[in-house]
Amino acid sequence: MDFDLSEDQKILQTSVREFLDKECPKDKVRELEEDERGYDTEMWKKMAELEWMGVVFPEEYGGTEGDFIDLMILAEEMGRYILPSPFFSTVVLSSLPILKYGNGEQKEKFLPKIANGGEIWTLALMESSATYEASDVKLRATPEGEAYLLEGTKLFVPYAHVADHLLVVARTSEEEKPEDGITVFIVDEKSPGIKVEVIPTVSHDKQCEVRFDRVKVPRGNVLGEVGRGFDVVNFIIQTGAVLKCAEMLGGAQAVLEMTNDYAKERVQFERPIGSFQAIQHKLADMFTDVEGLRYLVYEAAWRINIGSPSNLLISMAKAKANEVYQRTCIEGIRIHGAIGFTREEDIGLYYLRTKAAEF
Repeated sequence: MDFDLSEDQKILQTSVREFLDKECPKDKVRELEEDERGYDTEMWKKMAELEWMGVVFPEEYGGTEGDFIDLMILAEEMGRYILPSPFFSTVVLSSLPILKYGNGEQKEKFLPKIANGGEIWTLALMESSATYEASDVKLRATPEGEAYLLEGTKLFVPYAHVADHLLVVARTSEEEKPEDGITVFIVDEKSPGIKVEVIPTVSHDKQCEVRFDRVKVPRGNVLGEVGRGFDVVNFIIQTGAVLKCAEMLGGAQAVLEMTNDYAKERVQFERPIGSFQAIQHKLADMFTDVEGLRYLVYEAAWRINIGSPSNLLISMAKAKANEVYQRTCIEGIRIHGAIGFTREEDIGLYYLRTKAAEF
């Protein structure tokens, strides 16, 4: 099977790489780790001008009518540069489900604002159990007149502290099957009763705790059908997993390249360390790992793109991505020597991302 990119896709990949090479050097990544927002607002505007946010939207919503492979390319390149931004939470976790499950009014109201970079979105799914299981959704949504009242707490909500809207997964009824009785709501982050607190994490990736105290949400803000929200959740989990794997693939590829360059430059015993067979074996294993992951991710993305997603392929890609990204970083750090663990070396930034991405 040929997974080579088309000419248009290669042009997109090159343009993204050139932009991020200029706008997102590792010094910027380190700087944004300490930034309260966790992303660069000017870079976000430039990304919107390049039409990245609406890459898969129809023209009527401000998009460029690209496909899922185009989105995969963006995710892979962002992983290569470990770009700190709310792109994943906004475009992948929020706009894709609106595009698929939203009604005409919701699409017309929200998608253009996402496409032009005017709004940041995120998904509020996990709770104290920190799993994606339907049985662990405890946040209650109680009907009251023409609205619902949300009561409960969500954890690990990315970029909630700067978000304009949240997709909130709530339980509207208790049913025999835990997947039934779940509903997804579009919630204005400025609604009374919402409190957000950033959770400190090792990778500085702006995960938040969001508390809902009788937050009022209009019935018209239900995404999809009442009680059938876990269909939306499954869609988010599956498409999001493939694009997160693409992001991890980009990171692993960058680690492989920087380690290969280091092995050519670092001299010991009057020879570059890359000339030693033990180092060559490690680099060959890293290359094999990364290429194997690439084919899994590309096939899983292709299956989604043609409308025939494979849960088996997605699960394989998830398992492989975790294994490959961590192993590539660890072997890369070993080749760098002890200095690889320091903040002065870029490879350490990637290793921190492996710890965040594995969940």
